[in-house]
Amino acid sequence: MLRWTIAVLLAANSLYFAWTQGHLAAIGFPPTSEPREPQRLTQQIAPENVRLLNGPRGAEPPTAPAPAPESAVPAHPPVAAAPAAVEAPPPTAPAALAATPAAATPAAANEPRACWQASGFSPEQAELLRAELRLLSLGGGDWQLTETRSPGRWIVYMGRYDSAEQASRKKAELRAMGVEFRDVNTNGLAPGIALGTFSSEEAAREGLQLAERRNVRTARVVQERAESLSYSLRLPAIGETVRARIEALGPAMAGRSLQRCN
Repeated sequence: MLRWTIAVLLAANSLYFAWTQGHLAAIGFPPTSEPREPQRLTQQIAPENVRLLNGPRGAEPPTAPAPAPESAVPAHPPVAAAPAAVEAPPPTAPAALAATPAAATPAAANEPRACWQASGFSPEQAELLRAELRLLSLGGGDWQLTETRSPGRWIVYMGRYDSAEQASRKKAELRAMGVEFRDVNTNGLAPGIALGTFSSEEAAREGLQLAERRNVRTARVVQERAESLSYSLRLPAIGETVRARIEALGPAMAGRSLQRCN
């Protein structure tokens, strides 16, 4: 019975295979119109766009590992080979010179201090001196430039005489009249005689009137000195090192030297 069943199955399979391949078409059993596998493949439209919703995932290409973040300091910095012991070269001349001011600073701070001054600087000279003193980086209280305004000076004047002998004869006449006087040595007025000195022209004219009342006839009012502006440098408490640096400023000192304060 089993053999008969196997024989029937083999015969049925053989007939089915012959039918699907079209071998029975000649006897009236053509295969169905369903296209064969090669025909279906050629009739597919854009098969690459077909995606299975729940199909198995293919092996994904391995992704490149993310680069490790760069570190500012390596985890294990390379250890440099220990250099051989080399004797340090002697310091060069500029380095030795650069160290000199730092070494001299404590000595300058411990120097005895004194007050020094210089006067008679014009406004232009004072401006140059101020700039040079600032370059020395001195302290704010180490130096002072003060302004001195000198008013004009007027005199009741007699002269200018041609010679010293002529001036001497005039002085003898004034002594006989009891009139006080002084010599005038100002450029452009010497030799001459001043019967009085005044701070304003108006006051000098009043003095001239007094001289005329005493029979002085040849006197007149002149300006002996114009109003002037000058500056004085005062260094209240400096040591010898700072004083020498200021004395060495050259043109800024306008030929003047520091003197002890009065």
